[in-house]
Amino acid sequence: MKKYNVAVVGAGVVGIEMLRVLKQRNFPIDQLKVFARSARDITVDGQVYSVEPVSADGFNGMDIALFAGTEGEKGAAVTFAAEAVKRGAVVIDNGADFRMDPKVPLVVPEVNGADVKKHKGIIANPNCSTIQMVVALNPLHKKFHIKKIIVTTLQASSGAGKLAVEQLNNETALIAQGGFNSVQASGVSRSMPQQLAYNCFPHIGSFVEGDYTNEEWKLVRETHKIMHAPKIKISATTVRVPVRTGHSESIYIETQKSIDPSEARKILAKSPGIVVIDDLKNNLYPMPKDAEGRDETFVGRIRQDAFNKKGLWLWVVADNLRKGAATNAVQIAECVISSSK
Repeated sequence: MKKYNVAVVGAGVVGIEMLRVLKQRNFPIDQLKVFARSARDITVDGQVYSVEPVSADGFNGMDIALFAGTEGEKGAAVTFAAEAVKRGAVVIDNGADFRMDPKVPLVVPEVNGADVKKHKGIIANPNCSTIQMVVALNPLHKKFHIKKIIVTTLQASSGAGKLAVEQLNNETALIAQGGFNSVQASGVSRSMPQQLAYNCFPHIGSFVEGDYTNEEWKLVRETHKIMHAPKIKISATTVRVPVRTGHSESIYIETQKSIDPSEARKILAKSPGIVVIDDLKNNLYPMPKDAEGRDETFVGRIRQDAFNKKGLWLWVVADNLRKGAATNAVQIAECVISSSK
């Protein structure tokens, strides 16, 4: 089996998860480099990785470069992606910088894996909330032709990075010690715009056109691009919730054809990357605590709109650090090496 030289750029929560996923999926690696702003050693699942300062020449000889990305900001890919491509690497970027570039494929392998063949050196990894939604909806779109999507996301703190998880942990501990006023009295530092412990708020990203956030527009524009379906009407509300890891989504779709819940369950259960958990008699449905550490997208609470036979509700859950970021990026890399054979 041919082996590849792989670089992982970033040693935060997503970069660490990329290292974990590469190992767990037995990606065929010859040489592995880990880059970040500064040199140090990190330990992931008992294995020590030596982190080098990122530089253009560090990509010499690399076949694949996985950029962990910095959501909402100009990350390392802006500076170094082109340099990595010049040196022969295929860049897979988890940040937002290239996603809507018409020359850059935006890929979820279960949905549009063939699009990797169109790359000119860079492939974009979609937003975490978009990935799990399109995995769940694309099989239904193929059969019933979705016309409209209304989605509310309930996104975990880890989607905002390590500091957001620390904020949640610190606030929860303070409240447990001293009641609800203890967070305000402590002056605990925040990486998010509001208190998260014992709270939730509809504010992820920046408020932009139409008073939607840029996170909400990502769900619209990225879905159109990935599913090759620009006419689907999509409206989203994104909510930060006091969960460590695992995004949940309440999704309503309206289709051109009548859609029966039992048929939808059968289609989804046979689709790659999906696990259906929909046993209401036994109180079984997807939950973020059960999705954490898993690569599948979980779907449940599948039910028809009581007033519209062409309307269907779904509840969709996935680990935002794995399928929503690291795993999807590694799967893209797997598609790249498969398409090159």
